[in-house]
Amino acid sequence: MRRKELINVVKSRERAPLEFETHIAEHDGDIMSIAKKEVVTVPQSATIKESAEIMVKNKFRRLPVTDPGTGKILGIVTSMDILDFLGGADKYQILEKKHEGNFLSAINEPVKEIMAREVEVLSYKSSMGDAVSKMLEKKVGALPIVDSDEKIVGIVSERDFALLLSGVLTDAVVEDFMTKKVIKTTPGTRIEGATKIMVRNRLRRIPVVGKELKTPKPENNKLVGIITSTDIVKFFGNNSAFDKIKTNHENEVLNTQITDIMEKSVITTDIYAKLGDVANIMEKKGIGGLPVVRNDELLGIITESDILKAIGK
Repeated sequence: MRRKELINVVKSRERAPLEFETHIAEHDGDIMSIAKKEVVTVPQSATIKESAEIMVKNKFRRLPVTDPGTGKILGIVTSMDILDFLGGADKYQILEKKHEGNFLSAINEPVKEIMAREVEVLSYKSSMGDAVSKMLEKKVGALPIVDSDEKIVGIVSERDFALLLSGVLTDAVVEDFMTKKVIKTTPGTRIEGATKIMVRNRLRRIPVVGKELKTPKPENNKLVGIITSTDIVKFFGNNSAFDKIKTNHENEVLNTQITDIMEKSVITTDIYAKLGDVANIMEKKGIGGLPVVRNDELLGIITESDILKAIGK
């Protein structure tokens, strides 16, 4: 299906009762019919630790940063920004240089130190097609929505589209849209190493392959787990990281192996699965990507981003 046809399917698809009861004003674009309108935000004075805790509590991958007085958006902090801070790239300098490796001191820096200040936004008058086009063009997973006064009034993400397309994409199969050149890692990787891989390659998840956890037989491409940016932020935001701390030094946290926090019971899919069925699994399990496996071999990965690309075809 072409994008226009698919968007029409999405628009006409029966919504849940709560969505049905939401009446969109005539001057609003149809993006407001699927946008989340109760947006959790933080002020730029919130600490990195507080922001991570809010993300974990609400199962968010991003938090808009707003001015408490005007409601205008000042920036956005994502799980990738926190991974960057934890060793992924430039923001790690805050921890390593400014705080000389003192983890407990660094995490109380204000979130404005790691947030992105140039935020791609969407007008409340925009259409679903506008949102899809902009996400694909700018390579972002979500767009805050602002009104004519630049106040945030909603947010829409790849997941919102994936959920709407659950069961709809019946003529598209995983093999045609999955990422085949998969960046992967091994169970012995440390959190610091995983953050570097994710940030440098703009990845939210990495399949973990190698020696099976329960048997001594090594198999180089055997899927044994998956580590996601959410897993790392959760480790950091639900205070599990603090169980590792005795001297406050960063290494006590960043040297943790990913086997301690990765998901070992991985939900997978097949190359011939329908995208609509994959979207349905994502909706039911609350996950954003599935490794593609056949005969126990990792062949690729299919994500919400890939489903969004299917809309853009």
